[in-house]
Amino acid sequence: MNPATTKLKFGWYASMALTLLTIITFGFAMIAIPPAGPYCPADCMEYPYADLLNYYPRDYYWMYLAVFQLFAFIIFIVSIHNNAPAEKKIFSSSGVVFALISVIVLLADYFIQFAVVPVSVMKGETEGISLLTQYNGHGIFIALEELGYFTMSISLFFIAPVFPPVKGLNQSIRLVLLIPFVLNVLSFIFYSIRYGIDRSYRFEVASITIDWLFLIAAGILVAVWYKRIIRKSRRD
Repeated sequence: MNPATTKLKFGWYASMALTLLTIITFGFAMIAIPPAGPYCPADCMEYPYADLLNYYPRDYYWMYLAVFQLFAFIIFIVSIHNNAPAEKKIFSSSGVVFALISVIVLLADYFIQFAVVPVSVMKGETEGISLLTQYNGHGIFIALEELGYFTMSISLFFIAPVFPPVKGLNQSIRLVLLIPFVLNVLSFIFYSIRYGIDRSYRFEVASITIDWLFLIAAGILVAVWYKRIIRKSRRD
């Protein structure tokens, strides 16, 4: 098999995997309704979040899935970088760097959350847990998610120039990759002005929603892009 075709096929599989894993992860995250903070519907937990085990494992399933979704994301970005023309690799390599930052931050954040917090509470080792738990709107978990998903949108922003600004599929891909960064910046400004430093997890929820929705769209569109190039290469 032609090495170029192999790279394109690998990129197609990476795009489809990202799309499917993001949809599944998003679905599980939607049922994890926050039992604390501004979006809590009723019977909300308060500091020090002593009842968090009542929501285990329901509120943690999506994090396990997110780990595999993040693996798919970094492979997706690396695949685009490897298929980018030489003159565009300065952009795609920057996208890879920001993707690595995003994935490392989020993987550490999620793994600590489901591997450390529940078992520590089960064993009565609760000192410092309130700062780590996902239910603390100004805790470490939320702060790292904000950082992780913001840098994810920067990664997509740098990947966008790989696709030529021509009408049709390429233009749609560029827009889908550029918009998340713009929306993240606007969301951060809005919530910071509206709530100051006490924005709780409002921006975090907005950032995840923005990134995941556009990742689904990007995965589908880029998969179509790969498929078209593969078909063209076969005709040639």
